[in-house]
Amino acid sequence: MSSLPPRNRCRCLPADAQRNRRRILDSAAQLLADEGVAGLTMDELARRAQVGKGTLYRNFTDKAGIASALLDDRVRDMHARMLQGPPPLGPGAPGSERLAAFAEAYIRHVSSNLDLVLLTEDSSPRGRFDRVGYPFWRRHVEILIEEVRADDAQLRAEAVMSVLSATQLEQWLRIEGHDLEDLIPRVQGIVISIADS
Repeated sequence: MSSLPPRNRCRCLPADAQRNRRRILDSAAQLLADEGVAGLTMDELARRAQVGKGTLYRNFTDKAGIASALLDDRVRDMHARMLQGPPPLGPGAPGSERLAAFAEAYIRHVSSNLDLVLLTEDSSPRGRFDRVGYPFWRRHVEILIEEVRADDAQLRAEAVMSVLSATQLEQWLRIEGHDLEDLIPRVQGIVISIADS
């Protein structure tokens, strides 16, 4: 007999735990808006969320976990548009057009959440590869590249994701001072050339 629970059994959090988690995430978002990543401390977050440290640590073991949860909330719309939305980001457009649309949407997502993405990537020795959503993004790019060109899709997808990495975008946007609106079409061109060279 298996010790695993039946597949249809709900593994939901109790209502009070859901409220605490939501309060923590809402407080974290406000704290980030007020103080930036440097001001996001577990002590301050527990104080603002009006929860005990035990409650905070039961939900999130560190700042990277909080950042991942906030990013998960913020990326749901993009996932829906990629999988079910209108072209070119959604299905129905040629692979190269979808890839360019993905590059733009991903750059906008990362640039508007750059500190959070950097926090999640910097929390692990393997960086972006250990991010919860990374396999999804990479596989999506790989599928689009397979539509454009059949060979080396996995390697090309990794190359595209390295161009779109948070550390690379930080370099271009913050260190080198490129304008986002000017950068997007240039990076789209690089992404397409990786996919179709």
